[in-house]
Amino acid sequence: MIEDDLRAAFARHEPLTPPTGPLRAAIDRLATGRRRRRRRWQAGGAALAVAGVLGIGVPLLAPERSAPPPTADLLGGSSRPVATGALNILLLGLDGDGREASRADSVVLVHIPSDRSRPYLVSLPRDLGVPIPGHGTDKLNAAFPFGAGFDRPDMSKGYELTRRTVAELTGVRVDAGVVLTYPGLRRLTDAVDGVPVCLPQQVRSVHTRRVFPAGCHRLDGAASLDLLRQRRGLPEGSLDRDHNARLFAAGLVRQAAKQGVLTNPVRLSTLLGTVGPDLLVSPDRAAVLDLMRLVPTLRSVEPSGLSLPVTEPTGPPFHLRPDPKLAPEFLTALREDRLGDWAARHPERVDR
Repeated sequence: MIEDDLRAAFARHEPLTPPTGPLRAAIDRLATGRRRRRRRWQAGGAALAVAGVLGIGVPLLAPERSAPPPTADLLGGSSRPVATGALNILLLGLDGDGREASRADSVVLVHIPSDRSRPYLVSLPRDLGVPIPGHGTDKLNAAFPFGAGFDRPDMSKGYELTRRTVAELTGVRVDAGVVLTYPGLRRLTDAVDGVPVCLPQQVRSVHTRRVFPAGCHRLDGAASLDLLRQRRGLPEGSLDRDHNARLFAAGLVRQAAKQGVLTNPVRLSTLLGTVGPDLLVSPDRAAVLDLMRLVPTLRSVEPSGLSLPVTEPTGPPFHLRPDPKLAPEFLTALREDRLGDWAARHPERVDR
């Protein structure tokens, strides 16, 4: 009886049911749009990773031109004007996979001057003693795990606390950032068929006993990570490691340039799939797109590598300290967008 009544009710109201075709089409259009936006965001993240984590070698990958680079079609357009003034991008390399509390063993601030003359790679030593908001004074690389947390770490929170720490240390605004885990960097290196690096001195691995003689090498992903982790046994310890990291970044940029990564959307998307979840880009897609639109405005094709001048620790807690004479001058030049002048006065502190 109840079943018959229900059948009758459905039959009476069936003519009132709207057709499903238009609704299904609308749902499909919405899903397609979301997939496209997600792909554009991911491509933007990969582009910033290549342009940023590899040393902001964008000018190497895309020569100066009057029109936007070919990747603009992939990344999506923007009606906003191209950013003016100096920009600063924070690059963090994690010695881990991000699933456990990891320190940021590579901390680089990429400074793009307002005259767009050339990008500057500024290494901030991981062992530098700095005030970390809410955590007292500790090594700079401790800011990341303090922010991310030690139980189920959140990389975005680790980046944010490190960003605040770097901003307070340098006195400059950080406009965007990239976090890349070492496993991601290993896959990235293999994806571009290895990276050429010329070392000024021999490096012996304390992890694998491998010896990297002074001279030029082509390193695969495993060898690259082995090299980038080494500081024990080097004359300047972690400072020499920072220098080797900048040399590696330059080699990775040149190798990516040789393969035309940023001028080929298909290769860029493939590279993204290689890095996967080991990449974090901050703060948002719009910032990524604006940074990519700066490519044609850069005049020089070579980044200039620098490091914050520091002095050796004199005792516990064995933190590196800013050089009392050179560091204030250096940071003033950074804040006032005069790193080119500072580098010209101190050529011995520019990467060779």
